[in-house]
Amino acid sequence: MPVFLTMARSPAAATVACLLVALFLVMSSTPAAADGYVKYKDPKQPINERVDDLLSRMTLEEKIGQMSQIERANATTTVIQKYFVGSVLSGGGSVPSDKATASTWQKMVTQMQKAALKTRLGIPIIYGIDAVHGNNNVYNATIFPHNVGLGATRDPNLVKKIGEATAHEARATGIPYTFAPCVAVCRDPRWGRCYESYSEDTRLVQLMTSNMVTGLQGDVPAKHPKGVPFVGGSKKVAGCAKHFVGDGGTTRGLNENNTVLSFHDLMRIHMPPYDNAVIKGISTIMISYSSWNGIKMHENKFLITETLKNKMNFRGFVITDWQAVDRITTPPHKHYYHSIEETIHAGIDMVMIPYDYPEFAADLVSQVKKGQIKLDRINDAVSRILRVKFTMGLFEDPLPDPRLAKELGAQEHRAVAREAVRKSLVLLKNGKKGEPMLPLAKKAKKILVAGSHAHNLGYQCGGWTATWQGMSGNNVTGVGKTILEAVKSAVDNDTAVEYAEKPDKEDIQKAGDYDYAIVAVGEEPYAETAGDNQNLTIPDPGEKVIKDVCGLVKCVVLIVSGRPLVVEPYVDYMDALVAAWLPGTEGQGITDVLFGDYGFTGKLPRTWFKSVDQLPMNYGDKRYNPLFPFGYGLTTKGTTSQN
Repeated sequence: MPVFLTMARSPAAATVACLLVALFLVMSSTPAAADGYVKYKDPKQPINERVDDLLSRMTLEEKIGQMSQIERANATTTVIQKYFVGSVLSGGGSVPSDKATASTWQKMVTQMQKAALKTRLGIPIIYGIDAVHGNNNVYNATIFPHNVGLGATRDPNLVKKIGEATAHEARATGIPYTFAPCVAVCRDPRWGRCYESYSEDTRLVQLMTSNMVTGLQGDVPAKHPKGVPFVGGSKKVAGCAKHFVGDGGTTRGLNENNTVLSFHDLMRIHMPPYDNAVIKGISTIMISYSSWNGIKMHENKFLITETLKNKMNFRGFVITDWQAVDRITTPPHKHYYHSIEETIHAGIDMVMIPYDYPEFAADLVSQVKKGQIKLDRINDAVSRILRVKFTMGLFEDPLPDPRLAKELGAQEHRAVAREAVRKSLVLLKNGKKGEPMLPLAKKAKKILVAGSHAHNLGYQCGGWTATWQGMSGNNVTGVGKTILEAVKSAVDNDTAVEYAEKPDKEDIQKAGDYDYAIVAVGEEPYAETAGDNQNLTIPDPGEKVIKDVCGLVKCVVLIVSGRPLVVEPYVDYMDALVAAWLPGTEGQGITDVLFGDYGFTGKLPRTWFKSVDQLPMNYGDKRYNPLFPFGYGLTTKGTTSQN
């Protein structure tokens, strides 16, 4: 100190000297600062303090970057660093290369993450993917039954195991965030996303939601504060409950349409699963494209901010759906500047802007600087995003773990998927005149396997498999067995198995002497709006195959679909009828039950109607006259007890 004092030859110099002394004292009184200590990088500090410290250091442009989620194909090192990108996603079918391995995925994520870590503050990105029935974008991943099938199992512990396996397979590819689970309550099977819903029954959706969230993210500790996100370690992932709220209740089941309900009924039917997810520490919630009573959900401040954030105490971050800001206007992207303002004011925290990130960033920065959007709203959004990132441990372990690559398509995961398939099957009819057809005899002279879905792994898995819409063929997933392959593995070595995708009566009559036939028909893959269907008939030539085969041979019909279809006109042709839903890669789960190793235990997660003229029709309605009611399912005994 004497050095500074002796230099003070004038009042001005004395003032400068005093300021230097004060600065020196402040620095020396915090020894850690002299060692380069930064609070937000210290994992021993409380998360809220780390968030506040980091937020205080950020420029407006860095904050807007954290609110931006861009598509993988655009996430170059230059883009990530220029726009301070906070998140990257793979859209359906967006992959680093054809049939990319787990290691290839990891290398891609590592490159992006290293780019983010070299920015001024070193904030890691969060990479998200639609792992909605397994890590379904990835070749060689285990593909589990879609949610409608899981609802049929009525087994919450199994659903938790599926969540755990999905988390492991996502982490195997270096991905720590999945846009799952879908917690919609589908009230009309004409909706193209109905297979993503566990059930028409709110309580069943709640049960499955709670267990899927804990499977993906881990069990929240005792006395964990409601609404605070939780991710339990490096083998867990951040989840995303979607699509908030009422997406399963649109008029006539039209995707992205209008849900006309009172607030009371919205809260009674569609909101409870979100409350369960919040209680279980869900990290993020995705908003629906749909509207509630004419108001687009993405601009509904009452439901997003006042209800979800304030009343339900959700403390994770709220994310848009794909290009959803564009789509609050018709045509999309019209008045985009205003759309940004509306959605951010409503309470959106992270915006999925796969391609328009430069325009989004420039517009949002401009609006904040002009005072159109308050900085407090931006700070709230960024705080929520940072809270999730700190909770996930991304600042401590931002890079993929190569040791986890072996988890992709692991045998233990496929065993869980096989269990899920057999527990999801719902037996709707078994035999004629009191004589059961099932279980089938493994020792038979000759059997026929027929239908479009008997030997097509892509059809078996449905939409959101390898690509957004799904696809046909047996080279879609890399692993798995078709129904035909599973039948051949199950029957006696001396049993002749003949296969015909579209057999006609003459062929069947010429072949003759079949002990029985297994017919697998149903829907081709679809996703979202492409799946909206006002008729719900079995696609051609399914109806003809049922009539031709079952008219001549004792038969069991498997309906492979994401929802109930019109089957009443054909039930009398059939000796047995099974709802197989969209079972995924493990076709042997079907034959485990058909041939009696395990019994049928599945129950309908949704009402099976007689005619589409009855729709919407749900359990509890005053006018309720279904072909098979909600909860229906015949049972059989197997030689092996279910797990």
